[in-house]
Amino acid sequence: MGFYPGEEGADKFNSTIKVVFTKTLKKSEWDNTVLAKGDLVEEIVKLKKQDGKDIIAYGGAIFVSALIKHGLIDEFHLFINPNAIGNGMSIFKELDNKQNLTLVKSTSFDCGIVVLNYEPKRD
Repeated sequence: MGFYPGEEGADKFNSTIKVVFTKTLKKSEWDNTVLAKGDLVEEIVKLKKQDGKDIIAYGGAIFVSALIKHGLIDEFHLFINPNAIGNGMSIFKELDNKQNLTLVKSTSFDCGIVVLNYEPKRD
């Protein structure tokens, strides 16, 4: 099931367990939210070992860069938006070595956005 706007989307979001990575928050105001305050790699490895479905990570470039650097992403969903904004932040700037990716799927939308799904090539 995808994420849909409106009441159905809000219900899905609210009922889904969320993990917030933080060094400063003491508690969350959101229902179904857990705070992860430890080492990022250890926290992600612990989450991946739990039963359940896929983990979707949303965050800024620094957070996503750390996930990529430590090999914690199993599949990338890169949204290509046909708008030039200038000097954005690269999510790949923390890589120490070349990261080869395999295209799994691509989807284009009428608005011009293209979503490219890649999996890292594991050696």
